[in-house]
Amino acid sequence: MYSTPIVDADFEKVYEPAEDSFLLLDALEQEQAYLQKTFKNPLVVEIGSGSGVVTIFCHKYIIPNGLYITTDVNPHACKSSKATSIKNGGANYLDSIQSDLTTSIRNNQIDIMIFNPPYVPAEEVPEIPQTEDDYKWLDLALLGGPEGMDVTERLLNNFDSILSENGIAYILFCARNKPKEVTEKLKTKGWNSELVINRKAGWEDLSVYRFFRQ
Repeated sequence: MYSTPIVDADFEKVYEPAEDSFLLLDALEQEQAYLQKTFKNPLVVEIGSGSGVVTIFCHKYIIPNGLYITTDVNPHACKSSKATSIKNGGANYLDSIQSDLTTSIRNNQIDIMIFNPPYVPAEEVPEIPQTEDDYKWLDLALLGGPEGMDVTERLLNNFDSILSENGIAYILFCARNKPKEVTEKLKTKGWNSELVINRKAGWEDLSVYRFFRQ
């Protein structure tokens, strides 16, 4: 089992690695052989990278030859992702972009996408703060609308234009997101999925699915 990267972040403004983050690390470690066999020099994009712990883990242990981009609407998260990379030895090919999902990346370029979305049900998805010192930046990493799926659905509905021809996506869900219904819906749109890992963490039932074209 690989060690968790050392994180450099202000946890008052950036999501602190928790059970969902560690589940993603375990999922990627479990997928290591498959990923190394399937991809040689992939473009790996983590959406909503927060502290950067998942991307740095992936670069350090799972796909060292990948080209990495992290995106986050939170400027503090972008800084943290870079700082965490440096704290763990740095990556030759890693950049962090302040961006809404993948809007800053050309269509059909992403080979491996990773997303731990804001999945907690809430009345609405928070608006993006107008100043960097706003205390609400952290809410963006947590609150996902009435079903906790508002942000995730925006991404799922655009898989065709986001992922490369053989691209795949790892998405984390909680049970309240009804992941089985989500996977069935995507199947009608040409996307297969596999459950990579499932774990109960306190009151949450978390799962990571891998999506790929039929």
